[in-house]
Amino acid sequence: MPGQLKEVRNRISSVQSTQQITKAMKMVSAAKLRRAQEAILQMRPYAQKLQEMLSNIVSNIEGGADLKLAEERPVEKVLMIVITSDRGLAGAYNANIVKLAKQTIAEKYSSQLNKGNVAIWGIGKKGYESFVKSGYKTSADYKDIFLNLKFESVQTAAQAAMKAFENKEFDVVHIVYSEFKNAATQRFVAEQFLPIPKVLKKEGAKKADFLFEPEKEKLIAELMPKILNTQLYKAVLDANASEHGARMTAMDKASDNANELLKSLRISYNRARQAAITTELTEIVSGAAALQG
Repeated sequence: MPGQLKEVRNRISSVQSTQQITKAMKMVSAAKLRRAQEAILQMRPYAQKLQEMLSNIVSNIEGGADLKLAEERPVEKVLMIVITSDRGLAGAYNANIVKLAKQTIAEKYSSQLNKGNVAIWGIGKKGYESFVKSGYKTSADYKDIFLNLKFESVQTAAQAAMKAFENKEFDVVHIVYSEFKNAATQRFVAEQFLPIPKVLKKEGAKKADFLFEPEKEKLIAELMPKILNTQLYKAVLDANASEHGARMTAMDKASDNANELLKSLRISYNRARQAAITTELTEIVSGAAALQG
């Protein structure tokens, strides 16, 4: 019985230590989330409007412009830019992104995958490591972007993807990431990065008539790369905020679970202690009765 009491005491001490760690991690994630949330909320309206404008321009231009980044061709080679985190302890956050990327490949590009024509660029160590273990053709060039998250680092990755698309190394490029909604909610999305997706025209809708100043070739050549850089940067900021939100929520739930476990362990400890006391009293009473007899 004393051995059982000691074991329960050790478990209680271990759970309390773990709970202190989870509470500290929750507070750290909450502080980081505040900054990350401000960054994406300021960036998102600007990036979305730029993307909408670019899609509209591409959709309404008919010839006369060199739109290499909007060129649609038969898909033989595929690039997936998968944005995860560098660290774990964020619940199912990283697993859900990897799952969505694999699901997208299986549904749309299974024949290209069988030919070995699907490449993965992992932004974030967790996604990179997962795809390496799964045997996918994976590049490590951009997996450390979160170590020094800034626009220039993301721009390098975006420009490399654009150059590879223009050189016909890839026929389509997708981004898989988590769109931040709030601390407890993320939306996992896989969206087309290249070729630039066109806006679907509603039947009977009038064609938008754009006036270009300067010439549309110069304007498009200047705008396209900048808008695509911004689009990838927005996705990375979304993923950064989503990661901290997911980790804060996971650590909060872990702390609550530790409380429930402590309650159960304390009840077990009290029962074992009462049983030990009862046993000792019984032995004392039995010994006294024996002496009197």
